[in-house]
Amino acid sequence: MEKKNEGLNIGVKSFLTAIFVIFALMVVSYVLTFLIPGGAFLRTEGGELIEGSYHAVPGGLPFWKWLLSPVLVLAAPGSGTLIAVIVFLLVIGGVFNALGEHGLMSYMLDKITFRFGNARYRLLAVILLFFMAMGAMIGSFEECVPLVPIVVALSLSLGWDRLTGMGMSLLAVGCGFASGVCNPFTVGVAQELAGLSMFSGIWLRAVGFALIYGLLWLFVRAHAKRVEKPLSDLRTDTFQPDRAMDRGLTCFGIIIGTGLVIVLLSGVLTFLQDFTMIIVAVMFLAAGIAAPLVSGMGGKKLASSFVRGMGSICPAVVMILMAASIKYTLETANVLDTVLNGAVGLASVMPRWAVILFVYLIVLVMNFFIGSGSAKAFMLIPLIVPLAQQFGIPAQLCVLAFAFGDGFSNVLYPTNAALLISLGLADVGYGDWFRWSVRFQLLNLLLTSGLLLFGLAVGYC
Repeated sequence: MEKKNEGLNIGVKSFLTAIFVIFALMVVSYVLTFLIPGGAFLRTEGGELIEGSYHAVPGGLPFWKWLLSPVLVLAAPGSGTLIAVIVFLLVIGGVFNALGEHGLMSYMLDKITFRFGNARYRLLAVILLFFMAMGAMIGSFEECVPLVPIVVALSLSLGWDRLTGMGMSLLAVGCGFASGVCNPFTVGVAQELAGLSMFSGIWLRAVGFALIYGLLWLFVRAHAKRVEKPLSDLRTDTFQPDRAMDRGLTCFGIIIGTGLVIVLLSGVLTFLQDFTMIIVAVMFLAAGIAAPLVSGMGGKKLASSFVRGMGSICPAVVMILMAASIKYTLETANVLDTVLNGAVGLASVMPRWAVILFVYLIVLVMNFFIGSGSAKAFMLIPLIVPLAQQFGIPAQLCVLAFAFGDGFSNVLYPTNAALLISLGLADVGYGDWFRWSVRFQLLNLLLTSGLLLFGLAVGYC
């Protein structure tokens, strides 16, 4: 059997496109530091913004700090998460390269195609549901990145294209994360800050999950139908079982399955929530070492393959640091709080029905600069909930608007590290991804805006 290399390699075209887009955004962010005056809110010891505490402060940023911002961001407050993402990425790069060079990845894909080729659209529906549930029930997003290249490769094996694979995996987990059924990082934190019971009001979020899943399924399936290859081209009758490879796959599945169970348990064992990325990284590392060894790969060859895989992923690290520098620039120049204060002031003169949609918009805008859902909750909830309540809008509906605004754009904005990583690993250019996914985003924006207006009409609380 021919062993194809299914390791992770950042495509040159997708890398250059992403670098161009991010650098342009870096320039825009620096220009904004000259146009927007500095300002800041006072914060509590827990990090919450204090309503009415906005005041002017010196703004601006020296040119040398902007120029070095992709490096300086590593020493900025809260950089631990950024460093963890980079280490996480290097680990999965090494793992997938080893699996690819040994042929284990291509064997797994051939086996799945042999088993499910005739039922590929049912498999598509199941994979969509799995990824959406991972995002909605336990708040997984970055943790699902290692699975994205597997699903993209599977999509190609089943006769579809790379965009279909991205839709089945990253777009699906982003939609689940945004629906926020039991998402501890957005809905959980926001409800605690708003003084609501944890995961209360679940019925409307569950309805939203079902409707969003239906829209996503129709969108991805329609695209898959347009690009599909005939079943006869899949050559499912040529698969030959290999005992050594089957042992490796069994080993890989048991270890990764154990990791996924632990991540699922984090939904009830809350002390695990701060360690899910570490758990996934450790499990992939263990599986990436054990599975090739069990299936016959030599230790020396495994080590050299792992190192090459880590090297091939370095371009993604550059993209991540450049994207993170945009937030660093605006925070260091004291611009973000000024933008937020202006937005809240604008909302105060709107009609009641428009306020909840504007809250949605505020979160969408802030998510461009601040990817962390919990960090954004500490910044926004203390401001938008009191504002909305002045118009008789329930706090529960503000939390839903926050979850929608925080989640969907994670898979659209080029400042999101998980999106950049996934596009690079899937060899999909950002321009291609934007043109394809923005159609779904616009349809979804209409759907979720309708859900917010429905919640306002029925007094959702």
